[in-house]
Amino acid sequence: MRYLISTVLTVALLVGTAVPAAAAPVVIKLATLVPDGSVWDKALKSMGSQWKRTTEGRVDLRIYPGGVAGDEPDVLRKIRIGQLHAGTLTVSGLIDIDPAFEALAIPLFYESYDEFFHVLRAVEPEMRRRAQAKGYELIQWGHAGWVHVFSTEPISRVEDLRRLKLFVAAGDGKMLQWWKGEGFRPVALSMTDIMTGLQTGLIDVLPTTPLAALSLQWFRQTPHMLDLGLAPLVGATVVSTRVWDRLSAEDQRAMRAAALEMQQQLERDIPVQDRTAVAEMAKRGLQIHPVADDAPWRRLASEFEKSLRGLRIPAEAFDLVLAARDAYRREQAAGAAP
Repeated sequence: MRYLISTVLTVALLVGTAVPAAAAPVVIKLATLVPDGSVWDKALKSMGSQWKRTTEGRVDLRIYPGGVAGDEPDVLRKIRIGQLHAGTLTVSGLIDIDPAFEALAIPLFYESYDEFFHVLRAVEPEMRRRAQAKGYELIQWGHAGWVHVFSTEPISRVEDLRRLKLFVAAGDGKMLQWWKGEGFRPVALSMTDIMTGLQTGLIDVLPTTPLAALSLQWFRQTPHMLDLGLAPLVGATVVSTRVWDRLSAEDQRAMRAAALEMQQQLERDIPVQDRTAVAEMAKRGLQIHPVADDAPWRRLASEFEKSLRGLRIPAEAFDLVLAARDAYRREQAAGAAP
């Protein structure tokens, strides 16, 4: 009997060790400034559900929206120390990873969404390579709409803008000095402090997209909008390479497919929602002011562009974006020619 019990226990032990326990899922903690419940937050949650389903539970995305993990510099710092693993960032945060990303947000550089999306696809391999070199995997682009100037007082001329206190993102001393050098009144603030800055009169002018202005209710403090699209607000989702490399190639492909689906959905939906947001805000008191003369605005944008190449933006990255844009314009001109 003792022999029989010993044999049974031995067999049970062998069987138990022959079937390994299911591996714990890789938890990816992602932080972002996008508001909880917003269109971007819902898209991220949908992507996370797809990641879990298509990887059969091997990847679990946990989202911390609305700036609860801090401003974008805080998010990047926490990713570096392993407290977070990913971030959905605006271009301001992406610039902290590599200054080349600023080449995607030059004011009055693009004439249409189609032109912008063409440039984005053309330069993606280089931007992905740059992010990887800094320890991040670029998973997808995020699109937030076209930036307009929102203000506490009407603005139609560049001189109007010079009189008011202009929000600029904190941590960018060179940008602050450039605006001051051009005769403006910039105020550096964390993006999480924008509403407080508007409510207290610390800032009067906020460059942002209509959908963001509506979603975050900023327009209630800035009931005037200049009818001039400055630039598309691009962002991206990045994952720490340390975490990304723990995933199988199969799971990485599934996650990229879901991320691309989200990216394409935003590219389709956000322009429409931006226009809807303007109409909704107009019903609630937003006043839209035409540009008195766009030539001074374009001269200002041109001066800003000249200050970027080789100084704020690596020359090779600037030239790559410029070449992609100009190639698109040549193709469009050739197609329109009789």
